[in-house]
Amino acid sequence: MITIRLRRNGPYVIESDEATVVDWEGVAYPIDRRPIALCRCGASSTKPFCDARHRKIEFDGGSEAQK
Repeated sequence: MITIRLRRNGPYVIESDEATVVDWEGVAYPIDRRPIALCRCGASSTKPFCDARHRKIEFDGGSEAQK
């Protein structure tokens, strides 16, 4: 099972040893560490991966999604 966890004011975290991340041409990114953290703030220098820059820019993820 793949779990995608949203961190408050942080990245999307994909918790699975089987998940891959591919670009728009279908080329897989090398995954150096797990879980996979994907940038949500847009400021990461390692996009699509998170580099924790959201902390420096004080990213506000907004309100929670309706459940």
